[in-house]
Order: sequence, then structure tokens, then C-alpha cells
Amino acid sequence: MEKVKNIIWIIALILVIVLIAGIGYGFYKKATLEEKNPIATMEVENFGTIKIELYPKLAPETVANFVTLANRGFYDGLTFHRIVKDFMIQGGDKKGTGQGSASLSDLKDDGDDTEYSIKGEFVSNGVNNTLKFEEGVIGMARSDYTSYSSSLAKESYNSGSSQFFIVTKESTSLNGNYTSFGKVIEGMDIVHKIEETEVKAADDSEETGNTEVSTPVNPPKIASLKVDTFNYDYGLPETLTPFDYTTWMYKQYGIDPSSFGN
Repeated sequence: MEKVKNIIWIIALILVIVLIAGIGYGFYKKATLEEKNPIATMEVENFGTIKIELYPKLAPETVANFVTLANRGFYDGLTFHRIVKDFMIQGGDKKGTGQGSASLSDLKDDGDDTEYSIKGEFVSNGVNNTLKFEEGVIGMARSDYTSYSSSLAKESYNSGSSQFFIVTKESTSLNGNYTSFGKVIEGMDIVHKIEETEVKAADDSEETGNTEVSTPVNPPKIASLKVDTFNYDYGLPETLTPFDYTTWMYKQYGIDPSSFGN
């Protein structure tokens, strides 16, 4: 009888050890798979390498969008089309003019050529993103339609797509109004070298009235941009239908835009 009791105790002890080991492994697996932020590596032709740590906990939709586009090769070959010294460098426009966006086909294999936008993840848009725009922080570019009407704040906030910018010095005016989603951890000297690129006013500045001297004479090219997710799948972002400013403007004057096709 004593021998049977000892066997039962040994079996119980083994089960406890197995249970503790299983719990410990679960914690280890969770820590190693979820705690490591994705790292973007950007090779800029004739300049060098920039590494950026992304923060999915602060801006999950933006990071998912950026990771997906990058790892599908969207950014490879695009340029920094807008550079403002002591402010930021901006890229990610497939047109190279500042007017381009990504399409659903850039985001997924079964997508069409319809352009899309994503939600702005910042305080003014109801998202508690605490990352401030200090030197080296990467943000999502967006349009601002509020100069036409103050009622278009939401349309402005949710107009980001593929264009991004890296601030070259602290820019407090952007805090809470633009999506910040990562920070340069290597290659800030490369960012500053790009910042020194010779710029001019855009060729159509007289027609558009935009006299900002920020168009590079020789736009720096992104040779490649890839993100190491450490085997974590961030999925696809939730996409939105972009605001159609032209249609909105026609409606303000009571014009049916479809009549132009007849």
C-alpha cells in the first residue's frame, strides 16, 4: 500500500512539473513573439542605410499599412520628392509629385487599381498616440482640406495612404495632428545628408500658387525598403474610400459632376 502511495505522489509531482514548464514556455513564447518591434531598413541610393523602429502598439493601422507596402516592394525605386531643411524629408509617392497614393493592388494580390486611405492615428482624431515628433520620428503624410472648409477635418485626418516623412528636428506643431509611428535608430546622419539636397520651387508653382522651395533638383532614390517583422503577422490595414475633393467642390456650387461625361 505504501508503495502505491509513493507512485501516486511521483505521478502528481511529474504532472505539476509539466504544468509549470508549460506555463513558463507560454510566457516565453509570448514575450519573444510579441514584444519585438518591427525594424525597417531603407537603402537610399548614393546616401546610405537608415533603420527605423516601428511602434505598432501606438499606430497599428499605419504600421500594418507601411509593413505591407514595404514588403511587397512598393517603395523600391521611389524618391524623396519633398525636402524642407530643418523640418523633414518626405517620400512614398509613386507619382513623385506629392499627389500620388497607393492602390488596393499595391496592398494585396486580389486588389484593383482603386486608391485608398487609412485612418489617422493621433489625438485630434481620437487615438491616444503618445509618440511626439522629435528628431528622427517618422510620420504619415496627409492632406489638409480645412483651408477650403472647417467641416472637412475628418476627411483631412483620414487621408493618409503611402506617403511618409521623417522630421529632421523637433516639430511640436505636428504633435497630435499627424500619425507618428516609428523612429530612426540608425542612420540619422544619412537623413541629415538627404536634408541638404538642393531644392527648387515646383515646375508648376506659378499655376498652382505653391511657391514652397522644396522640390529636389535630383530627388534621392529609395533603392529598397523592407521591414523585419520577426515572424509576426501584422495583417492588412482597414482601408477607407479617399475623400474626392473635386466632387465635393462641384456639389458646393450645385453642379452634378456626372453631367461632364455626357
